[in-house]
Amino acid sequence: MVRIRVGPPPPAARLASVTRVMGVKVIPRAARAYIGCAVLGAGAAALPALLPGAATPWSTVALLAGLYALCELPARCRLLGRATGGSVPVGTGYLGATHAAATWCPRPRTRPGRGHQVQGARMRPGTPTVGAVRGAALLLSLAGFASTLWYGVDEPGNALAFGTLIALGELTRWGTAPAAGALPARETPGSGEPAPLAAAGALAYALLGASAGTATSHGVLQTVAVVVAAGLAGIVPHLARGREPGLDHLARRILTVGFAALCFQPLYNSGTLVRHLGEGPAYALFLVLLLGLTALCDAVLAALLLRARTGFPYGPLLRDELRALRGIGSAVGATGTVMALGVAAAGLWALPVLAVPLLLTQVSFRRYGAVRTVNRQTIASLARATEIAGCTPPGHAHRVAALSAAVGRELGLSGTELAVLEHAALMHDIGQLSLVDPVPGGATALLPAEEQRRIAVLGGEVVRRTGVPEAVAVVVERQADPYREQPLPARIVRTVNAYDDLAGGDGAGAALDALERLRLGIARDHHPDVVECLARVLARGGATGVTSVATG
Repeated sequence: MVRIRVGPPPPAARLASVTRVMGVKVIPRAARAYIGCAVLGAGAAALPALLPGAATPWSTVALLAGLYALCELPARCRLLGRATGGSVPVGTGYLGATHAAATWCPRPRTRPGRGHQVQGARMRPGTPTVGAVRGAALLLSLAGFASTLWYGVDEPGNALAFGTLIALGELTRWGTAPAAGALPARETPGSGEPAPLAAAGALAYALLGASAGTATSHGVLQTVAVVVAAGLAGIVPHLARGREPGLDHLARRILTVGFAALCFQPLYNSGTLVRHLGEGPAYALFLVLLLGLTALCDAVLAALLLRARTGFPYGPLLRDELRALRGIGSAVGATGTVMALGVAAAGLWALPVLAVPLLLTQVSFRRYGAVRTVNRQTIASLARATEIAGCTPPGHAHRVAALSAAVGRELGLSGTELAVLEHAALMHDIGQLSLVDPVPGGATALLPAEEQRRIAVLGGEVVRRTGVPEAVAVVVERQADPYREQPLPARIVRTVNAYDDLAGGDGAGAALDALERLRLGIARDHHPDVVECLARVLARGGATGVTSVATG
């Protein structure tokens, strides 16, 4: 006798019917919500590692992530699982990475009585601003991943093509590390986009409305998810080589691309844009206007991050970033817009064709950067001539150059004016090479006014023979004139040089005495505004290799 069971299927059968429809696995909504919460929690846990001053060893993190993936492959890959007979359980990667981290990673040094505070670490004043920008980019990225995981990927072919382009652009990025013998390292506004091809690809995907005449439906969050995933994939090889990950540039790109997609995708997907503007010249003009707003957004973010890191006035920083848009920034924006229009008309085959001109432009900018590096190395070598000859103390020229650039930025100088100021500060003592008897200690600020002026004139003649711009020679030869007759760069070089000569690198006490002596000389020798700007820069932390003081 055979019994036939009538009623609902057992729980296992119901689960199988829910999780598999027509042979395709379907993730329940509750599981998707759980996964999304897990992703948000992991992002919140990783946020402290992205803050400035965290000293996160990114190369070690990349190696541990690779070890985790290697240990997880036998359990998750069907081919390797069959080879091992299914004996490797899921979660082995977690155990292997944890064991390696506990065995190989050194413990941070701590100060007595300070708990787990890393020795020598201190929070800079702009840390909250940088953390807020990175935090906003992280939250937007997590939202993009969660939305893409929940709803799936729309037009996977387009996402894969643009993601590959962005990853290749990150792989071909150029580094920002200063070369040996170059000018003192400092935050340089208007330095340009280090990965132009990746930026252009991300912008094109944000402005993509159609592909080969077929309307697309990817939204803002999928755009962000593809840009972040491809950017991280392209950064991993740089981390393995020990290079900086460029988190500020990545955060700017995420927020900028999110802004462009937010302004374009909802209007296009709803049909409002095509209904009112069509697909002709008005549509292209709209993309150009949106490109201008996106470039302005990126410049604002870049200036904001530099303001937080350096403390320089926001106005000149923003002006430098806007001026930089005329260079590689305009090429990136134009290529991104043309890519979006080209893919809309011809399909994905337009991507490699339109990427070639930007790659050639990137090579040209690399060569231009190499020429500038050689020029800076030449000027730095000339500045060291006085140190090698024993005319000035070691590091004097570089300290004066770094501090002069900081004071010039505080006073609103930018662009070419800052370059002239920095070069003149490096070579301000080169006139001492013409002296028969060297100045004791190289401190020209302690000499009589006539002797200072004679050394400055000799220095101007030497600088003119080196082939540098005439403006640099003028600053060098006029640095000893009364400040009412000097241009602003000469005033800055005179005051900063006097400060370094008087301070002598003997600590905060000597620095305070030097500032007081400069304030006593504002009647004829030093401009009051320059002295006060110097005091503010020193109170904020000075520059590399310069003793900072607490004023007020």
